[in-house]
Amino acid sequence: MKTLIKLEEAALFLLGIYFFSLLDYAWWWFLVLILVPDFSMLGYLFGNKAGAWAYNFFHHRGVAILIYLAGLYFNNQLVQLTGIIWFAHSSMDRLFGYGLKYEKGFKFTHLGEVGKN
Repeated sequence: MKTLIKLEEAALFLLGIYFFSLLDYAWWWFLVLILVPDFSMLGYLFGNKAGAWAYNFFHHRGVAILIYLAGLYFNNQLVQLTGIIWFAHSSMDRLFGYGLKYEKGFKFTHLGEVGKN
């Protein structure tokens, strides 16, 4: 099952790259911005509950899709870019086993415990 999930996440990450290719941004922007959603981990400075909430919000693909759709509706490529980076980053994280967090602590995710096989 883990292989199937990883394949799905890889496909979604590639979808994010495809959508990025439709925008008028240089490719280096993708490389610079792809890790920006990880700044949400700073929420853990305020405890596990705040950290989990911040991390999960900024790694929620539903929110990313809504942002992207808002960018389409308003014909705003910067907003579209934000949604695409958010979506691609979330898929990339899940590909590497970093799932949405439980309030128990950073390493406890919906994909299992980080670092545990």
